[in-house]
Amino acid sequence: MKKTMESKYNPKEFEQRIYDFWMEKNYFSAKPNPDKKPFTIVLPPPNITGQLHMGHALDHVIQDVLIRFKRMQGYEALWLPGTDHASIATEVKVLERIKNDEGLSKEEIGREEFLKRAWMWKDEYGTRIVDQMKKLGNSCDWEKERFTMDEGCNQAVTKVFVNLYNKGYIYRGNRLINWCPDCGTTLSDAEVEHEDQSGKFYHIKYQIKDSDEFLTIATTRPETMLGDTAVAIHPEDERYKHLAGKSVILPLLDRVLPIVLDDYVDMELGTGALKITPAHDPNDFEIGKKHNLESIDIFNDDATINKNGGKYEGMDRYECRKAIVKDLEAGEYLLEVKDHEHAVGICYRCGTVIEPRLSDQWFVSMEELAKPALEALYKKDLKIVPGRFNKVYTHWLENIRDWTISRQLWWGHRIPAYYCQDCGEITVSETTPHSCQKCNSMNIKQDDDVLDTWFSSALWPFSTLGWPEETEELKYFYPTNVLVTGYDIIFFWVIRMVFSGLEQLDESPFEHVLIHGLVRDAQGRKMSKSLGNGVDPLEVIEQYGADALRFMLATGNSPGNDLKFQMERVESSRNFVNKLWNASRFLLTGLDENIDYTLTGKENLELADEWILSRLNRAINEITANIDKFELGIAATKIYEFVWDEYCDWYIELTKKRLYGEDEEAKLTAQKVLLKVLEDMLKLLHPFIPFITEEIWQNLPGKKKDLIVESWPAYEKEMVFEESEKSMKIIMDAIRNIRNVRAEMDVPPSRQARLLINGEDSIKKLFAENENYFGALAAISDIEFTDSDNVEEAATTIIDGAQLFMPLSDLIDYNKEFDRLNREMKKLQGEVKRAKGKLGNEGFVSKAPQKLIEEEEEKLAKYEEMLKEVEERLSIIKEKL
Repeated sequence: MKKTMESKYNPKEFEQRIYDFWMEKNYFSAKPNPDKKPFTIVLPPPNITGQLHMGHALDHVIQDVLIRFKRMQGYEALWLPGTDHASIATEVKVLERIKNDEGLSKEEIGREEFLKRAWMWKDEYGTRIVDQMKKLGNSCDWEKERFTMDEGCNQAVTKVFVNLYNKGYIYRGNRLINWCPDCGTTLSDAEVEHEDQSGKFYHIKYQIKDSDEFLTIATTRPETMLGDTAVAIHPEDERYKHLAGKSVILPLLDRVLPIVLDDYVDMELGTGALKITPAHDPNDFEIGKKHNLESIDIFNDDATINKNGGKYEGMDRYECRKAIVKDLEAGEYLLEVKDHEHAVGICYRCGTVIEPRLSDQWFVSMEELAKPALEALYKKDLKIVPGRFNKVYTHWLENIRDWTISRQLWWGHRIPAYYCQDCGEITVSETTPHSCQKCNSMNIKQDDDVLDTWFSSALWPFSTLGWPEETEELKYFYPTNVLVTGYDIIFFWVIRMVFSGLEQLDESPFEHVLIHGLVRDAQGRKMSKSLGNGVDPLEVIEQYGADALRFMLATGNSPGNDLKFQMERVESSRNFVNKLWNASRFLLTGLDENIDYTLTGKENLELADEWILSRLNRAINEITANIDKFELGIAATKIYEFVWDEYCDWYIELTKKRLYGEDEEAKLTAQKVLLKVLEDMLKLLHPFIPFITEEIWQNLPGKKKDLIVESWPAYEKEMVFEESEKSMKIIMDAIRNIRNVRAEMDVPPSRQARLLINGEDSIKKLFAENENYFGALAAISDIEFTDSDNVEEAATTIIDGAQLFMPLSDLIDYNKEFDRLNREMKKLQGEVKRAKGKLGNEGFVSKAPQKLIEEEEEKLAKYEEMLKEVEERLSIIKEKL
């Protein structure tokens, strides 16, 4: 696999090759291993209809970081992939193709032929998104890839349905459901989205029977009055108490409707009188059950008016609304029309406004199933990260309604319920019955409906591991460790997986749920087809490489929060991986294959060597802790700062004199430290940017294992040099200040200057021992020492414990020096004023700990001393002007 590094970073040259190499070595495979702890993530299965979008990319990068991290830590790490059959979305796509290619409707082609074409479509397009995931670098165990409608998943779905039915949790009933007229199927509550729309409030006159009096009813959907079967008033409403027991005449249809008393009615809302349409409103449905009212369904499946609508039969619902409003006006029943903004339920798939309607459907009774799912959170068997989403989880479960699970579709898991055509008996069975269990008739027919897609997805963590068979994989890898998902499907999927796992296996299916936000555009808007603001991750990978995209998504991520996609940040990530490439190549081109560069601990380490090794160990400790706490964005930012700032910008520059010098021992020590730090940096970076790190790793000398299966770097306490870190901080502060002075005075980098130091003896000694660092990074030709705090004709800067002077004759321009000192004086004056104000504040002094007050007093003294020195330097410069 070893290959000489190209002079320029070109991800197209190696990313596919590296992925193929991992696949050939079977590194993604995980098997039950008694010598290792398992770590399991199941991939939220993307729809076979879909293409990889930026939301997938974020979701998958988070999971891949965790899996690669745990794999390197020595866990048997399984990332189990698969795809979802996506009932509605796939059926729509397949029907479109059949209509376009064959000119046939669903009914014309028939169920059997439709399903043949649906499976053909799945075979043709179902692998597309898998190939795209591989481009991103997903290290899934592809040998274990599953599909929500494969034979094993179907067996699990059937068994769970039968189990729940036999326990009384699944039932068939005539209830109010959400109906999508466009998709032609029921939807669960979770599949209904709500959006604010502009509408009208129609105030309609309902005449009291045998009276001149009338009630005013306000509605946003006048067409539903065709299904009205009562008017409700509050029993304590003084305005209407005299109407108890009376009736109203329904306008246009002249149907007599009873007036019922119900405390559900809000006396303060509208007129305090409510039209009751049990077949088309969930609240009215409950009132209708309470008062034993008739339910009149007025809609066909396509939301046209049925025969119960009288003369309006056949009209589209919105056409009917216009016609009814016109007729109400003509009959002088319409009193007023007001503009009204209200939330409207729409289908999550196609955006069509849903219609609540009565229908015979299959339901899951949720009240008892919800209790263990809540208990799991309270007992901390399940932990949601970040914890603020506990409220979302508990809110859904505490207010849960029965789940409508039947769908009027053909693509999906067909409901295992069989109807006797002779006696009407329903048989629910895992196997197809040959005869009716009640009357022995052979004339039986399976339910035409399929199950909600989320029914099979709810079983994903255990069905994919072989349940209901007690496989070795199930025993070893279940329950899983982490479920990574967006906050938008907590109810759709997370809650259903939890109660399913608890009901079937008596365990929560995962220990942690890691919630991430949405990927939005640069303006913070949700990416959508209608806005045309989506960004194709495959196009980003083509232009910048997968590592650049992955690192951008990782560094911008914090649990639960949305992420803005900005191309500038992708470019910044590309610059980072390019810098890593160049730094690695700089080191490796100078190494000799015949030399052992292992750091033994016997080397004569310089201050900078000890500093970088110490900083590396702190980075290892902190980054490991961050990933363990799912703080991937913080971890990625820390490794970025270490690589770019400390390793590349400081340490490499400080080693160049040794690398190009004549002292072979010093050169070898520098190379050993550079290589040791590079190795551990590549390990820390690998979960985030796996391609480039593996490619560089293959070029390191003496490597026996591939990076993907290398050990995660361990914190080595003996490699922490606190005093060296403190010393380097002083030197680095001084070098930064010198560079700032030179930059402000526009001194060319090539122009060297002397450095005069007046300060504590320890600082003088430190600078003398490391004079070469100042030459390498600050263009200092010589370091001299002085006891004077007033060196004439010198540019001055101050660090804690020392004054630094550079002769102006070495640097030039008195005017710029005067301006610079003026700015420094104003800055210090501001600090002095701030510190005095704080110490003069009685509230601060009386409440703050003594230690904090003493620290502030020390700061004030330091700032006053520094200010005095700057003012003295200014007075000297003035004389030169």
